[in-house]
Amino acid sequence: MFRLILFDIDGTLISTDGAGVKAFGRVFDEIFGLPKATQHMTFAGRTDRRLVSDIFEANDIEPTDQNFHKFKEAYVEHLTRYLPEGKTEPLPGVRKIIAAFRELDPPPLIGLLTGNHPHGAELKLSHYNLWQEFAMGAFGDQHEDRADVARDALRQGQSLIPGIQPEEVLVIGDTERDIRCARTIGAGVLAVATGPSTVSELESFEPDWVIEDLTQIHPADLTK
Repeated sequence: MFRLILFDIDGTLISTDGAGVKAFGRVFDEIFGLPKATQHMTFAGRTDRRLVSDIFEANDIEPTDQNFHKFKEAYVEHLTRYLPEGKTEPLPGVRKIIAAFRELDPPPLIGLLTGNHPHGAELKLSHYNLWQEFAMGAFGDQHEDRADVARDALRQGQSLIPGIQPEEVLVIGDTERDIRCARTIGAGVLAVATGPSTVSELESFEPDWVIEDLTQIHPADLTK
């Protein structure tokens, strides 16, 4: 049985109608004078740090701590404005599966493994009344590579659950990057097609389980 469950956020727990992408674009337009900075970028499964670094590099902006800080402050402000006012329910099955994990004896630790900046993650999940569900989190503000975020999550899990082994960790996500970062740390992976990828696309990366949405599985099904 899995002792640590790590959820991705966007496309797995919630759909914000592109609030994060819109906030990114607004910041680079207003703060850095780049109105088309995000026009051809792929956001799914990537870390915020990597996204910002790529835009800085493409536009000859120095990747200084000051510039990253300027981005973060403006991003958090704009993200609040773009979160969909009338949309506060998470994706199908999210609340039910979290509750089902909590009913296990013993219950696993439930955390986050996300490319989001921690402040952005908190804003998004608080909007959907989910933030309080997670006991820990590894975030995308320090690392460009999502695999390094996964390594942080595993280290946190090992500090909180003495003796936990990588195979006792389950990553739940909606992109190939979620699958690959789970494999980096030796974790199991449940892929869910509520993001940009179809079931067949996710299957090609060989996760342990693939489902259309989280209504289709119960923790009792997650055994190898």
